[in-house]
Amino acid sequence: MERMFSNRDLKRLIIPLIIEQILAVAVGMADIIMIGRAGESAISGVSLVNTINALLINIFAALATGGAVIAAQYIGKKDSEQARVSANQLLLISGILSLSIMGIVLIGNSVILRTIFGNVESSILENAQIYFLLSALSYPFLGLYNSCAGLFRAMGNSRVSMLTSLCMNIINVILNAVFVFGFGMGVAGVGLATLISRIFASVIMVVLIRIPRQEIYIEKKFSFKFNPDMIKKILRIGIPSGLENSSFQIGKILVLSLVASFGTSSIAANAVSGTVASFAVLPGVATGLALLTIVGQCVGAGNYEQAIYYTKKVMLYAFLGLAIVNAFIIIFAPAILSIYSLTEETASIAQKIIVYHSICCIIIWPLSFSLPNALRAASDVKYTMIVSTISMWTFRIGFSYVLGRYMGIGVFGIWVAMTIDWLFRSTCFTIRFLNGKWKEKTEMPLPHKTTA
Repeated sequence: MERMFSNRDLKRLIIPLIIEQILAVAVGMADIIMIGRAGESAISGVSLVNTINALLINIFAALATGGAVIAAQYIGKKDSEQARVSANQLLLISGILSLSIMGIVLIGNSVILRTIFGNVESSILENAQIYFLLSALSYPFLGLYNSCAGLFRAMGNSRVSMLTSLCMNIINVILNAVFVFGFGMGVAGVGLATLISRIFASVIMVVLIRIPRQEIYIEKKFSFKFNPDMIKKILRIGIPSGLENSSFQIGKILVLSLVASFGTSSIAANAVSGTVASFAVLPGVATGLALLTIVGQCVGAGNYEQAIYYTKKVMLYAFLGLAIVNAFIIIFAPAILSIYSLTEETASIAQKIIVYHSICCIIIWPLSFSLPNALRAASDVKYTMIVSTISMWTFRIGFSYVLGRYMGIGVFGIWVAMTIDWLFRSTCFTIRFLNGKWKEKTEMPLPHKTTA
């Protein structure tokens, strides 16, 4: 049987995604390192806002996922015209949603922060308000960037988003250095650098997605007319993914409120550990994004046998990648933490968290977060939403309070609760993939179906 993706195709898709994820995490680490010069209250303020940002950004990412899955399925079906229609509608609804969220955050900045983190120190809250304001201004640009990046990935072209991300992150780092070290702007400098770099990236991506020689492109005359049927298809994927992501991030915010009650050292240790943890999972994140494209196109072509084959193959890449990266992190954890301006107590807590997290990443993470993208690419989004929501509220949140507060383990107990959540997810998603029920969820008319 002729394979839809050669090994070369897989490398061209996955390697740029890994590089893009490395760039994103590296800049996140650079932000924390630079802002660390302003003290642990500045680190904590940025960390608290980034948790809220992750909630809002994941809404944009969910829309991009919906658009990318539909576009990939149309590409697999060899229907480029409808793929272009889906692209236009994705950018339209993404722009409207991101502008609306920006307006809400700009108006309710201090109210939102005080409601969620009202019990933190005033210096942390002040830094958080500044960073939240500048972050909000970047939401529309980030929404456009994510949507365009998703469309390029749906075409199997992850090189474009990688190169754009490279330019965006270089600008971000340079401006961080100028604003933080040159002008002493602290948190405001980090936020302004992020805003400018995202504006640049979104403009570049919009220009590139309008080039007509591509399989998916936005026509010169952008259509502001709503296509209800296409929007429904995108939202049928995007809404469950958005609800799943939102539930996940809301849970993290609630847990972070618990972390805030443990004091500044725990907040800072959690922030630094979170940054290192982002680096630890990046091979899995990259392979998960690749599965959206690969399985989406296989499902669009009605070829479930190849969808299964490529899922297993890409999952093997995920496990190998995570093993390599996390072995490196475990070995060099003390050296990594020495980069940050941390107290001895904070560094000790962070090292314990990082080593535990890396061990669990190697064993559990891919089945918890990479594998479900194969299910989503086949439109099996309600199942992943239900499992993720139940797991988040039952295990991650519930056990965080049991282990962290009532058993007195503190912030480390919260990370243990997180891995219990992973274990439940991985069990459910593996069973779902093996029993094949996900193959019944595709709603797009397909030319033929094959079974495995």
